[in-house]
Amino acid sequence: MNPADTRSLKDGDLDTREENLRALLDRAAEGDASAGEALRALVRDYPDYHRALYSRALNRAAVFGDDSLRAPLLAALADTRYNCQAWAAMGCAALGFREAVPGLVAMLDHPQDMARDQAVIALGVLGDESVVPELAPLLRDSISGMRERAAEALGMIGGDAALAALWDEFENRKYFRIGYIASALSRFTPDIIPRLVEAAENGDADQRYWAAVALGSTGDDRAVPTLERLMANDRGQTVFDGVVSVAAKKALRTLRRIQTAIAARESE
Repeated sequence: MNPADTRSLKDGDLDTREENLRALLDRAAEGDASAGEALRALVRDYPDYHRALYSRALNRAAVFGDDSLRAPLLAALADTRYNCQAWAAMGCAALGFREAVPGLVAMLDHPQDMARDQAVIALGVLGDESVVPELAPLLRDSISGMRERAAEALGMIGGDAALAALWDEFENRKYFRIGYIASALSRFTPDIIPRLVEAAENGDADQRYWAAVALGSTGDDRAVPTLERLMANDRGQTVFDGVVSVAAKKALRTLRRIQTAIAARESE
């Protein structure tokens, strides 16, 4: 490692150091070994560096991170004094450090919303099914963004327990607008499709509405007959003035967009 690279993150005013950090990140992305080591030193010896540099670096942890950062990131995850736990969570997720799971679960009660957010996101990325009981209650959190992130995390984790938690909120929703639940349920394709098709027959217009949204997000042709029927015949209205037929029409467009995107990727 070039000592000048390390000094560039410690010397001068903060604006200069942040500019130097951006340059090091760009160099590391191009394969510069010295730049990568300087960035790893920043994470390993984080109390010696400004928090702004630490957080900005960990936004791009995948560029320079390696296994040598496991212990320092786990330490930072519990370091309330340094107060960069959210970014330590980002780093653990980006580098796949599953040992971080207990620390991330502990952060679900963090007083800072950003730390809670990043803990939920990281738990979803790491995909540990054991955390589903801790994430499921967040589907009813008072903060809408937290509900959305919890649903996404459960969708990423997958498995029977995650599906059960999402389906319970789908059927017994506390909030009227649950597009995030519909989106998460679509990750369980193809097994979820028969359940959504059945839900699209429910006497509750809200349930039919969100079943249509979820079916569209599957991108699966098996959803098409149900969506076409709802679009043609279902004028039911939700408690928030949504119309089932309109939701089905939009869902069909979503389904086709997903199929087009998949076909484009496969042809590359």
